[in-house]
Amino acid sequence: MAVGGAQKADDFHPHPVKDQLPGVDFCMTSSPPWPEAIILGFQHFLVMLGTTVFIPTLLVPLMGGGDVEKAEVIDTLLFVTAINTLLQTWFGTRLPVVMGASYAFIIPALSIAYSRRFSAYIDPHQRFKETMRAIQGALMIASFFQMILGFLGFVRIFGRYLSPLSSVPLVTLTGLGFFVLGFPLLANCIEVGLPALVILVLLSQYASTMKLKIPIFDRFAVLFSVAIVWLYAEILTAGGAYNHRSPKTQISCRTDRSGLVRGARWVRVPYPFQWGRPDFNAGDTFAIMASAFVAIIESIGVFIAASRYGSATPPPPSVLGRGIGWQGISTFLNGIFGSLTGSSASVENAGLLGLTRVGSRRVIQISAGFMFFFSVLGKFGAVLASIPLPIVAALYCVLYAYVASAGLGLLQFCNLNSYRSKFIIGFSIFMGLSVPQYFHDYIITSGHGPLHTHQIWFNNIVQVIFSSAATVAIIVALFLDLTIGRGHGSTRRDSGRHWWGKFRKFDTDTRSEEFYSLPYNLNRHFPSV
Repeated sequence: MAVGGAQKADDFHPHPVKDQLPGVDFCMTSSPPWPEAIILGFQHFLVMLGTTVFIPTLLVPLMGGGDVEKAEVIDTLLFVTAINTLLQTWFGTRLPVVMGASYAFIIPALSIAYSRRFSAYIDPHQRFKETMRAIQGALMIASFFQMILGFLGFVRIFGRYLSPLSSVPLVTLTGLGFFVLGFPLLANCIEVGLPALVILVLLSQYASTMKLKIPIFDRFAVLFSVAIVWLYAEILTAGGAYNHRSPKTQISCRTDRSGLVRGARWVRVPYPFQWGRPDFNAGDTFAIMASAFVAIIESIGVFIAASRYGSATPPPPSVLGRGIGWQGISTFLNGIFGSLTGSSASVENAGLLGLTRVGSRRVIQISAGFMFFFSVLGKFGAVLASIPLPIVAALYCVLYAYVASAGLGLLQFCNLNSYRSKFIIGFSIFMGLSVPQYFHDYIITSGHGPLHTHQIWFNNIVQVIFSSAATVAIIVALFLDLTIGRGHGSTRRDSGRHWWGKFRKFDTDTRSEEFYSLPYNLNRHFPSV
């Protein structure tokens, strides 16, 4: 307030709405200098290792595999992620996103691993290969579901009905939906995870505000945090701090218990059908298709968040459809190579775009180069993959929060003084958190989901869909947004549709062509774009 009573006129004006996020140092079409871009690419590679290691570590032992199989699956997943990331940044949405492993496929993969038809195999390695072949076959068939939805225009139709109001819970819960991988996983080794979280927050948020400004600290905060705390964890392990602790604590805290370095080969190039000929089972396929649907929803949430942090305009519906179509091709490659899970846009890497303020497409492509390198040179990749999971969980606490805040940032396009908007946002977010929690608690206490029929594949479909916070939230939000007050004149403006109207078609705004055009004039060969 100005002294003397008069206030400036700007004090009464709200912050203006921005189609593109300001303050981004490098947008998706620009790039930092090569040395900085290479280090940033390595940082993106380091971040995506958490999911790449966690899913095989969880599933491979249940399938009968040991350290060798686990290392081979991780190398394969890294290799295929590199291919899928390049395909998405070249021909898909062209957003700076990493197409990594998806958690949505864990439930049907667990169901396949526990299937009675594999209990007859006495040899654990044979049982692992047979289980992997069943997952491969289901992934290959389910990938066509994603391709059909993407390339034939179904996702484009969905995108045209999407508004900023319904996108808020979608993007927000794409980040918040993985909260169990944050502090609960960090707390498994609090003496390692908590320092990692504190150091990451200090370097990323406070280092740039100090008098002695060192810009590399905030931009490379992840690298510094992981290096410092990993060294600290090595000292604790070598000093015998965990020699007499429980097995659970030793697995979470020790730096020598992953078994990946011992199981990995020095040089190994993953190749298609390395586990044998895929098997096809209708029940497995239907369950995996439900996971593929959830992966589509969560990827769209990541695409919207990445477009904000890349300082791009909202992706047009045709671009979303193109991206999902190429995601289907990625899942097909996952099935061919046998990477254990389908493909999805990485939430943590989208959060890293916000943390570094670098949304460069080239940086993501450089990270794919690191994936290729460390997937082939298995021993070197295994060293990095053996980072204790509580350190990775500390990174997730910050990176998932950035994606959630990207969703909340879409509120600027909505009328928050409307009771209709308040109800849709609040109810969809609440149900998106509450319903999956109910399904999770039910399966913990009862050993099965709320729907317990004789058709296991049908039970898995329901469990997969309603265990995803983002999927539940968008179903509720989109239905309410399209039905409540549909005939009222202010509904369109309250939902923010008028702000996104110029991005409904690819050629309406010149910025869409700048950010999302395919290279080498391929657009003219794809009239749907």
